[in-house]
Amino acid sequence: MELIRGLHNLAPRHRGSVVSIGNFDGLHRGHQALIARLRMLAGEHRLPATVVCFEPMPREYFQRDNPPPRIADLRGKLRDLAAFGVDRVLLLPFGPRLAAMSAEAFVRQVLVDGLGARAVIVGDDFRYGARRAGDLALLQAIGAGAGFSAEGLGTVTLDGARSSSTGLRAALALPDLDVVERLLDRRYRITGRVRHGLKLGRELGMATANLHLRRPPALAHGVYAVKAYWDEAPNGLPGVASLGVRPTLGLTTCLLETHVFDARPNLYGRELAIEFHKFLRPQLTFDGLDALAAQMQADGRDARTHFTAELMPS
Repeated sequence: MELIRGLHNLAPRHRGSVVSIGNFDGLHRGHQALIARLRMLAGEHRLPATVVCFEPMPREYFQRDNPPPRIADLRGKLRDLAAFGVDRVLLLPFGPRLAAMSAEAFVRQVLVDGLGARAVIVGDDFRYGARRAGDLALLQAIGAGAGFSAEGLGTVTLDGARSSSTGLRAALALPDLDVVERLLDRRYRITGRVRHGLKLGRELGMATANLHLRRPPALAHGVYAVKAYWDEAPNGLPGVASLGVRPTLGLTTCLLETHVFDARPNLYGRELAIEFHKFLRPQLTFDGLDALAAQMQADGRDARTHFTAELMPS
């Protein structure tokens, strides 16, 4: 998949596209249906399936004091878009210039002049441009004169509820991993590069691979039974992970610490994907390191018990 960062990096060869626009945070079933339709139209036109998305997301820009938590970071989003068959992503920096751009100017500069769109597919409630003034009707009206078709995809429902990033964030915050899995059609993952930490887990008998999270994720802080994936472990290895700010140590940076069972791989600098299987307990504050170490061992036993049960025939 080709990543194009900003309109200024568009080249003449990028003209001629079938396009979808949105945040695509989490790539839930609604997003998946949109991408499936995008790929179908791209095949009919024999043109690249192209997604336009934004960094930061518009709500993060407008709600800087209280931004919505991310379901996936940018790297995870791009990986998911590639996995679902998107050919190109145009990543637009969302700042004052784009926020002030009229809906008509957005369509002209991005879709017509930039991408040479032949077909556009969006969610039927999609809004764009300054003050969210643009809608599907405006997109269709401009497209009729500019040489592209535009269509909206209706709401995708699951168990009678709308499949949406808002609903997914709510399920992650509970956390209800069964609902999350149904909305995503897969288990939830957090990806990142393993960094050096305090190495306290090693001293307490449970060495961990640490992912420093620049933005706190939507998933509730706590301890989980997980599987860890990296290049040499494509099928995943079971373990236990703690997501949170480590209140016992008085720290405030959000960290995902994962202990992989029965393996001692050197993962520093490696890209890791942590897949969440079961919520074990919320984040707690302990009286000292001895109490923390004892609880870590108990968490490890609980996670092992979960994976043993997971392997048992139902």
